[in-house]
Amino acid sequence: MPELPEVETTRAGIEPHLVGQCVIGVNIRQPLLRWPVPTDLGRYLVGQTIETVERRAKYLLLNTLAGTVLMHLGMSGSLRVVDDVTPPQLHDHVDIVLDSRKALRLRDPRRFGAPLSARGV
Repeated sequence: MPELPEVETTRAGIEPHLVGQCVIGVNIRQPLLRWPVPTDLGRYLVGQTIETVERRAKYLLLNTLAGTVLMHLGMSGSLRVVDDVTPPQLHDHVDIVLDSRKALRLRDPRRFGAPLSARGV
C-alpha cells in the first residue's frame, strides 16, 4: 500500500496539471475495483473545473464547485497524467480527461484502489 509520503508526492505531482482544468470526459474501462466505480461519475464530473487537489490521510480529493471526487490508490495503484490519446494498458482502469488534452489515469494491477464520488459529485 502506498505510504503517506507517497500519496503526498502523488498529490503534489498531479496538482499543477489538474487545478484550473475543466473535465471534458470520464472513461471507465473497469468499474469493479475495491468499491464499484460510480457509473454516472462522468455525468456529474464533466463540465466541472478542478479547484483544488487535497490529501486527507491516504485519500486524494479532487474538489470542484459541485463536489469532490475521492480517490484511493489501494495497495498498488498509481495516478499518472498522460496525453489523452495515450492508449491505455492492461491495468489502466479510469481516465479523467481534461480540457488541456491530458488525462488523469488510474492504474491499479490489483484493483484495490477506487475513484469515488462524494459530497455532491
